Amino acid sequence: MLALVGDARFFLPLRDPGPARDVLMEERLERAIGVLYLPRTERQSHYFMAQLARQFDGIVHIDRTSAVTPLDATSGWHSGEPPETSPQGL
Repeated sequence: MLALVGDARFFLPLRDPGPARDVLMEERLERAIGVLYLPRTERQSHYFMAQLARQFDGIVHIDRTSAVTPLDATSGWHSGEPPETSPQGL
């Protein structure tokens, strides 16, 4: 949705009243991050109703990004190996 604005990068402040804040005051589904994936109850256990303008002071939109690599590749990081995606795998 934010990509439709037409700017590749922007900051949208949400503290002060305005049309963007008004639209983002509508309750919408927000997906929780870091929850245990339970396919049978995904809607009930992974999503909740939220008003973004009440939850955040602003939104940073960056249309295109790239992956990063560690500055110091320790023994816990192995280049070329797929990431851990437990419990479902790739």
